[in-house]
Amino acid sequence: MRKAPNRKAFIVPGFRFASIPAGIKKSGTDDLALIFSEAPAAAAGVFTTNKIKAAPVRLAIKRINSHRGQAIIINSGNANACTGKRGLKDAEETSEKTANELGISPELVYASSTGVIGRPLPLDKIKKALPELVGRLSPSSLQQVASAIMTTDTFAKISTRKLRIGKKTATITGIAKGAGMIRPNMATMLCFIFTDMSIKHQALDSALKDAVKNSFNKITVDNDMSTNDTVMIMANGALQNSPITRTSPFYGKFADALNDITHELSKMIVQDGEGATKLIEIIVKGARREADAEKAAKAVANSMLVKTAIYGRDPNWGRIMAAIGYSGVEVIESNIDIYINKTKLVGKGIGTDKEEIARNILLNRNPTITINLGAGTKSATVLTCDLTKKYIEINAHYTT
Repeated sequence: MRKAPNRKAFIVPGFRFASIPAGIKKSGTDDLALIFSEAPAAAAGVFTTNKIKAAPVRLAIKRINSHRGQAIIINSGNANACTGKRGLKDAEETSEKTANELGISPELVYASSTGVIGRPLPLDKIKKALPELVGRLSPSSLQQVASAIMTTDTFAKISTRKLRIGKKTATITGIAKGAGMIRPNMATMLCFIFTDMSIKHQALDSALKDAVKNSFNKITVDNDMSTNDTVMIMANGALQNSPITRTSPFYGKFADALNDITHELSKMIVQDGEGATKLIEIIVKGARREADAEKAAKAVANSMLVKTAIYGRDPNWGRIMAAIGYSGVEVIESNIDIYINKTKLVGKGIGTDKEEIARNILLNRNPTITINLGAGTKSATVLTCDLTKKYIEINAHYTT
């Protein structure tokens, strides 16, 4: 399930990147990162739907209303969540100190944090590291930034696309972190995307929301939601193309590329699920409405019993049927078919005695569970992973 590190240098014109060990993590690895656009950029963001929001998220939600940004300062190892007034003050001071070092307005700087909840941000360590961090800014340091924002991740997550805009070639690149506390409707994940295209903020916002809906909102590792979830995109216009709007002929190409990136990153997050050995695709077909298909798929994907059964190579289709039944979707038992890959386990609500074949299929690291509700023509897909003993080991001692 683990992906080998990608040592390729990812270059996005007009952007520079840096990371440094500031002493936030006990491991001594890089834990403070900076993303910097050489010019103010159009910006859009999507944030956690958790009612409890970390201080940097609350600050970002306020600043994103300007639709502008130029830098993102990110720390790992500390979430700066549930830290009261001090937490918000620390997030503001982090962005102000970063802005001072960069020589830009604090309103153009976003702070982002990930790690343990409830502990004050070690602001002195961050402030001390900032001058050297800014001094390290380089167009070719994105790989290091992708590593620096990790917590329980086992590999850095990067995705990039090139696309033709008239006679010019644009770049869109994104990085993400996330492996646990991952559920549909965003997760314990950070994702930062940057492009050298010129895009009007309305188009940027619309494309980002659609991309998140079709990717990060359709993955789950453990059905837990964080206080810090953030997806941000900046478009700095270094390509010097005519600004893209929602009615521009190139909007569709941009939106498709952005969807590709967020889907690839979301898939990497599930592949890297804490302790996971299998990436599982749940496809629900034959629903009356797309919302019904998605609801049923999420119920199966979030079922601890289904996830542990897949880990143990136990084709216990009764658990899948039970999850469909409590999903809240109106279904008729005798209409339901269930497949693992192409092997039909259930036909019209009745088992087909193919469990032994299915057990062998579950040796595969990427099994697909397909469910036909037999009620309509709509469908939905959700990605999940198995639940293993390793997940318990990681999370039983996360803060100790």
